[in-house]
Amino acid sequence: MADFMRRIASAAARETLPRFRAAGAVANKHAAGFDPVTEADREAERVIRELIRAEYPDDGILGEEHGGEKQESDRIWVIDPIDGTRAFISGVPVWGTLVGLTVRGKAVCGMMSQPFTGELYYGTEEGAFYEGPGGPRRLFTRRLQRLADATLFTTTPALFSGDLRVRYDRLEKAVRLARYGTDCYGFAMVAAGHADLAVDAGLQSYDIVGLIPVIEGAGGVVTTWEGGPAESGGDIIAAASPEIHAQALAAIRG
Repeated sequence: MADFMRRIASAAARETLPRFRAAGAVANKHAAGFDPVTEADREAERVIRELIRAEYPDDGILGEEHGGEKQESDRIWVIDPIDGTRAFISGVPVWGTLVGLTVRGKAVCGMMSQPFTGELYYGTEEGAFYEGPGGPRRLFTRRLQRLADATLFTTTPALFSGDLRVRYDRLEKAVRLARYGTDCYGFAMVAAGHADLAVDAGLQSYDIVGLIPVIEGAGGVVTTWEGGPAESGGDIIAAASPEIHAQALAAIRG
């Protein structure tokens, strides 16, 4: 499975990297607001789907750009070809290709590839691993005991509105350091031991399924803000340890 995820990462990179910082066309998926999509998104997902169909022809696929197929299968691959398209079109390398496999609804393996920096983060039943600058290594989360010492990542506080913003602000005030603009890269930093929390609101399944096995394989916890399974998306929190997770949920709940 690790080799297959490397193949997925390489195939997607051949579509995304030549189009990164290349001033390509950007389409808007929404009539109101701005939800960008590029040729890189569509082509990367296309080649990923081709690999999955060839290797696992009986498996289902759910992708952000090309929808679902064989959704009745117990095994479904969930694809976000470019998580962080806004970062992609802005030339900022915190976007990534996310692919995860669910078996009867549970995320069992997944990956985040950032080809511009040459990094691959992946999780399997053996644990979580990194390949890239500095050499390959196994991933382990930090084991802080106090929320007050924690570093928090989120894509932007603007994702949170109304009561959700009130709850987010309580969490940010409870940590030592908050950083913005990280998209999926912030979740990978939790798995890699560089941050302690990553939170985002209104995620879809393809925004998080690929990251769950990476974070959990490194020793972290990923749930909704209500403490439930994260595979279906929603308001998501990833924590480096059960202790920080419990303290963060308590801060969110007030």
